[in-house]
Amino acid sequence: MIGNLEMFQDELAAGGFPPLVNRLAGGGFRGRIAARALGPLRLFSLVTPESSCIGRERTAVDGENLAVKVMTRGRTQIEHGRGDAELGPADLVLLDPRRAIRFESTAAAHVTMLVPRRELRIRPAQLDRLVGVRIDGSHGPGALVSVLARESARSATGFREAEALRSAAAVVELLAVALEARLGDERPAPDERLRDRIAGYIEARLADPGLSPPSIAAAHHISVRRLHKLFEDQPLTVAALIRRRRLERCRAELTGSGRTVTAVAARWGFSDPAHFSKLFKTTYGYNARALVTSNRARATKTRAAGPEQDGDRQR
Repeated sequence: MIGNLEMFQDELAAGGFPPLVNRLAGGGFRGRIAARALGPLRLFSLVTPESSCIGRERTAVDGENLAVKVMTRGRTQIEHGRGDAELGPADLVLLDPRRAIRFESTAAAHVTMLVPRRELRIRPAQLDRLVGVRIDGSHGPGALVSVLARESARSATGFREAEALRSAAAVVELLAVALEARLGDERPAPDERLRDRIAGYIEARLADPGLSPPSIAAAHHISVRRLHKLFEDQPLTVAALIRRRRLERCRAELTGSGRTVTAVAARWGFSDPAHFSKLFKTTYGYNARALVTSNRARATKTRAAGPEQDGDRQR
């Protein structure tokens, strides 16, 4: 589709892109966008004029996907996370829609893949080191991802469902290899290694009601003040990280189980149901109980749509 700025932004929003403000866009803006789906992946081929864009930090509810931007033509300068990357043709970069972004681009062509966050299984500490960092698309795993992303955006049609799912899994696996290789290029500083260990410790003990900054500091033989200093340049404080990850676990369990809100909240360390309900609605914009009601409605609908019985025979 070729369109003006409003049509272009509407198409991006429909595809799940976070909103951006293009400070160079005027009445003469013309962009081209083509969207494809490959299993759980969404691929967008974009052709854009010279641009200068900013996007604000967003809430957890907007963070279902990570994005991988692959340049085809032109150059882009991106400030995102702790990274400051200059991309040329074939280069790629990992983007987190939750975080603020600023980029300036020449007239360019690029492919962006939206990848469900759960598919990549990147720990928060690793994500901090990867977002906004240039990955060389001229050799190694980065080159394979670059070629595959561009080809997939052109030809991801005509797949049967099973073929699409297997192909998407292969793309995600190759992307994971490229990201792990990029992590291996950088030897983390001692503080980063300690922060990685602490993030893993938190992840493994989210269900422990005693998990707190003092208990974490004691387990790692550091002071609480030192612990907070380790996280002072991170998107979330230690307490906020614990709260965010517990809420995400609660939302996932409420979406896929028949347990009550109170039971799920207690399982993940929220002893006060009223406080949990208020926190959940503030974070996600809807009540936790709405997920339970939705699950029951789906289950009822599924049972009603099951095979009809006629005596001892099914029809």
